[in-house]
Amino acid sequence: MSWHDVVVIGAGVAGIQAAMDITSHNIPVCLIKREPTIGGHMGMLDKTFPTNDCSMCILSQKMADVDRHPNSTLLTLAEVEKIEGDAGDFTVTITKYPRYIRESSCIGCGDCSAACPVEVYNSFDAGIGVRKAIYKPHAQVIPNWAMKDNLHCIECGLCYNVCGKNTVLHVDEEAVQIITISAAAVVIAMGYAFFDARKKGQFGYLRYPDVLPGIEFERMINAGGPTFGDIRRLSNGETQKSVVFAQCVGSRDISLGRNFCSCVCCMYALKNSMMIKEHYPEIDITILYSDLRAYGKGYEEYAERANQMGVNIVRALPGEVQQAKNNLVLHVEDIETGEFNNLEADLVILSVGIAPALGTIRLAQSLGLPLDENNFLASADTKLDPAGTIRPGIYIAGTAIAPKDIPDSVISGGASAMKAVIDGFYTSGAQQ
Repeated sequence: MSWHDVVVIGAGVAGIQAAMDITSHNIPVCLIKREPTIGGHMGMLDKTFPTNDCSMCILSQKMADVDRHPNSTLLTLAEVEKIEGDAGDFTVTITKYPRYIRESSCIGCGDCSAACPVEVYNSFDAGIGVRKAIYKPHAQVIPNWAMKDNLHCIECGLCYNVCGKNTVLHVDEEAVQIITISAAAVVIAMGYAFFDARKKGQFGYLRYPDVLPGIEFERMINAGGPTFGDIRRLSNGETQKSVVFAQCVGSRDISLGRNFCSCVCCMYALKNSMMIKEHYPEIDITILYSDLRAYGKGYEEYAERANQMGVNIVRALPGEVQQAKNNLVLHVEDIETGEFNNLEADLVILSVGIAPALGTIRLAQSLGLPLDENNFLASADTKLDPAGTIRPGIYIAGTAIAPKDIPDSVISGGASAMKAVIDGFYTSGAQQ
């Protein structure tokens, strides 16, 4: 059993920020991530609003800093099973899944991936692209190691032969491990999951290839994504002439029991509409919204900028999507006039909402932490102690608490870190 003063569960931007801030106070931190790399959903994005800065240009530096810090330990492909004990003396039990790569010698060169003949669904590319059975999720992964997916590996032997450092391991050379870590405090920052657009069947997601959730379009328009930024139609390979964004898909929907706003959907639709206009100014773009919630600093000006670029921002409710010859047709009710219209589009982008990650709910239930009415983690006091919980020594951050954009997630991660530092439970642990 090893000792780390603070364990941070989840390594998206909120978890990374919490870990960075805590380590800056010379407090040892173990950062735990279920995926092969840290970074979370932010790494999937092309730009960030309202500045349109490159997402990875911001995130990759944070990833590198937390990886290099002497007080930081990264534990990827790891899942927290349970947390026992009290503030100052927690025992965290972790399942460590095999990477089938000798981590001490892998240099992340990618030769094994180039040799692999197997192509499967790539979750990092949200299904827009594929990956190999031995792979790195993206070019800037940290830690910079490959990952062998033994579920899809056909044991052709090519990766073993091409790796000059004998880094790729056979199945019987590595197994699932159970690890226990002692910690004085715990920060839960396990992020969010995307709403499954199939639950809104009227939009035809997976029935029509040119209906995409927002995250799939993010990977399509990303220059580092599988299409290198080319947004041609998936149905026929042609460039779109018209694009429609449908807002509030899986948000503010009482029929689904999801009556909360996901906070980011309006803004990422505006951002992606401007990205399209910058690359393809001739494309006609319409955003169908019920209420435009541009609430942050510079956000209203951002919406006005999209309008000035020629994006049609229409207060209207989209109905069923249907196929009509070579394009899609949306039945739309204009809220302002009460009129019903048929809107044609080559591409329909669904601005899907977000929800708590399933792992967050499971962990909260095992710890006896309360959830709010939408299954997000409940703070001890929303106004006075947003990072604290009813259990001393356990803190929460990021979208595990509520839907947040990237700046708010960074602030939340910093708040949980400062709460952990100020409470000082780590002091007793460090003296043991």
